[in-house]
Amino acid sequence: MTELTDLSLSEVSDMLGAGEISSIELVEANLRTIEKTEPVVHAYANILADEARAAAKRADAEIAAGDRRGPLHGLPIGIKDNIYTKGIVTESGSQVMADFRPDHDATCVGNLKQAGAVIIGKLHCHEFALGSNVPPTRSPWNLDCYPGGSSIGSGAAVTSRSSFGALGTDTGGSIRVPSSINNLVGMKASFGRVSIYGVVPVAWSLDHVGPMTRKVKDNALLLAGMAGYDPKDPTSAKQPVPDFCADLEAGVAGLRIGVERDYFFYEGLLDEIQGSVEAVIAEYQQLGAEVIEISLPELAITQDALFTIVLSECSTYHRKLIREQGDKYDPATRAIVQLGELVPATHYLAAQQARSLYRNAINSAFREQRLDAMLWPTMPIATAPLDQLYAPRADGYPDTPVGSMCHHTFNANLAGLPALSVPCGITSGGLPFGFQLTGRAFDEAMVYRIAYAYEREHDWHLRKAATIEDL
Repeated sequence: MTELTDLSLSEVSDMLGAGEISSIELVEANLRTIEKTEPVVHAYANILADEARAAAKRADAEIAAGDRRGPLHGLPIGIKDNIYTKGIVTESGSQVMADFRPDHDATCVGNLKQAGAVIIGKLHCHEFALGSNVPPTRSPWNLDCYPGGSSIGSGAAVTSRSSFGALGTDTGGSIRVPSSINNLVGMKASFGRVSIYGVVPVAWSLDHVGPMTRKVKDNALLLAGMAGYDPKDPTSAKQPVPDFCADLEAGVAGLRIGVERDYFFYEGLLDEIQGSVEAVIAEYQQLGAEVIEISLPELAITQDALFTIVLSECSTYHRKLIREQGDKYDPATRAIVQLGELVPATHYLAAQQARSLYRNAINSAFREQRLDAMLWPTMPIATAPLDQLYAPRADGYPDTPVGSMCHHTFNANLAGLPALSVPCGITSGGLPFGFQLTGRAFDEAMVYRIAYAYEREHDWHLRKAATIEDL
C-alpha cells in the first residue's frame, strides 16, 4: 500500500475532496514522518503538532459540511522561518530574534490559511536568509552534502515527505537552488505576484516568496493559494491571479523557447548536467516547440549588480539591530551585514542602473524573438559536501561550490521575471539536479505549461532519496 506521504499535494487534494481521506490523516502521516526523519535531517525549526491537529479537525468539519474552500483546504504546508506566523515563534534562524512571536501573519501565510491550508511547522533557514544554518540541515539525498540555502529546511522537508509543500524565499536563487538539489519543483514568481509583507527582508527590491513542491501541478495550486495584490506591500502588483492549471496540459507545440549558451553553458558546467539539459532541449523540439538560440551579453553584469544591491539593502534593514545586538549574530552573517555599510551610494545607484540595463535586454529578447520562455540549467553543479562549500572546486574551475550555486539564478531576481526549477536528472553519485524555465512577467501559467509537458513524460518526481528509504 502506498504511504500517504508518498503521494503528491495534488493527489491528496483530490482524495480529500472526494472524501477518501481526511485532513487529520494527512497531518498524522506528516508527523510520523517528521518523527522518523528529523533526528537526521533537521528540517524543522518548530513542529506545530497540536496547532496542526486542531486546524485539521476544523478543516475536516468544514469539508464534511460541504464548505470546502478549494484545493488547499486541509493540506499540511511548511513555512520558512523568516515568514511571519501569528503567535508562533519565528526566529529567522537567528538568536537576534529568539522567541519572537509576531502579532500578525505574513500576507502569504494569511492567504494560505484563508484557503484552508494547515501549517505543519516552521522550517529552518540560514540566519536572516544570509548566513549560517545551525544545527546544520542535511541533504536527504546525501547526509554529508549541502541541501541548498537559504530555504534549506523547506527543500529538506518536502523531499523527506514530511510536508506536502513548503514556502521558501528567494533573493538570488534560494527557492530554485534547494529545489534543484532536492529533486523538487520550485517557483520564484514575478516580482509583486506574491506579497512580501511580513517576510523578514534580505533585499526588499529583490525578495520573493514562492512554493516548493514535488510536482508542477502541486506548485501551481500552492502559488494560486498564496498570490494576490496586497495594499500593505508597496512592491505588490495589481495583477489578477489566474487559474495556473487551466492550460497545464496544452503542450508545447508551436511555442518558442530561447536558449542562451555563452553564459549558462560555460566550462564550469558539470558534464552530466549539460548532457541532461541538452536532452531536455531536444525533447521539447520533439514535442513541437521551436528552440531559438539567443545572446544576452548583459548577463555578465548581473552578478556584481545583484551582490551590490543585496549588501546595501540588507545592511540598511539591520543597521539598528546590529548596533544593539551585534554579539548575537553569527560571525559570518555579521560580516555580510557590516560589509554592506561600506558600499558607497554611487555603487548602489550604478548597480540599479545595471539592473535596468539587464531587465530591458531580457525583456527585449522576449519581445523581439517572440519567446514564450527561456531555458537553461538551474545550477552548474549538483551540490557539494558540507565541508567543501567554500573550498576551490574539485574540477579546477576558478570558483567555490557555493559561489557557483546562484550563478544561473540571480538574473531572474534582477529582472523580476518568473523562474521555475524542474527536476531533470540524478548524477552517477545519486545527487539530483534540474533545469530552469524563465518566463515573461506575470505569465507563470505558461511556465507551468511548458514544465508540465516535460514532467508528464518522466518520473523524476517519483524518485525518493535513499537516505529516507533507509530510515
